[in-house]
Amino acid sequence: MSRIRSGGARIVRGAVGIAVFLAVAEAAARTGLVDSSVPPASEIVIRAAGLMTNPEFIDAVGATMLRWAVGLLLTIAVVVPLGIVLGTFRQVERTFRPIIEVMRPMPSIALIPLAILLFRDNFLAEVSIVVYASTWPVLINTMYAVREVDPLARETMRSFGFGPGSILLRVSLPSAAPFILTGIRISSSIALIVAISTELFAPGFPGIGSYLLAVQSGTDIIPGVIATAVWAGVIGLALNGLFVAFDRRFFRWHHARGGEVT
Repeated sequence: MSRIRSGGARIVRGAVGIAVFLAVAEAAARTGLVDSSVPPASEIVIRAAGLMTNPEFIDAVGATMLRWAVGLLLTIAVVVPLGIVLGTFRQVERTFRPIIEVMRPMPSIALIPLAILLFRDNFLAEVSIVVYASTWPVLINTMYAVREVDPLARETMRSFGFGPGSILLRVSLPSAAPFILTGIRISSSIALIVAISTELFAPGFPGIGSYLLAVQSGTDIIPGVIATAVWAGVIGLALNGLFVAFDRRFFRWHHARGGEVT
């Protein structure tokens, strides 16, 4: 019951925050505090609501979300096992650390031309960029989560005759799982941002980004661009909420010990 009340309170606080923001934005537009080309918040909300019945926009969202999902699933399937290996074997991690540190700061968007040349297919090119961008939070979180598992628990299992595989499955992975999920949650947002950005910067990539480009070439540009951007934010918020709900549902023991997830 207390968890239900706490969840309801969070929703109410979030709704109040959104309402205050919309009221301030509406007042700023109506009183001339911002440029006259910026429409009031009420107009943006109406325009955003209208996009829900726009077939072109719905198709664009579907295209972006497909690439987001494929890219994130590939990241999880490849990077989580890699992070476990690097976090478990220090010598392997030291061998590949220079490569990781060189590649991690590279901006994903700058690699779009290379991805197009390598794959010559819009779908594969965009997915590859999404995978590259979302790799690093998952990899780093997994590495350090596995490395920071309580050594006493591992030694206790080893003293009872359990092998490395059993220790990994019974101790390391359960202990590291909440932190791995946090990395995936962060990568989920990054993957969505990069997918839309790729569609913006690479012509011919269908999705929310290409829909934004189409809006910019039409009339009444600013309301359409802001309304589309609002939906991108709403989608990101919904995805984050799903991961948070999953985290609270399956890792209650972790949050009871270490606090609430945000």
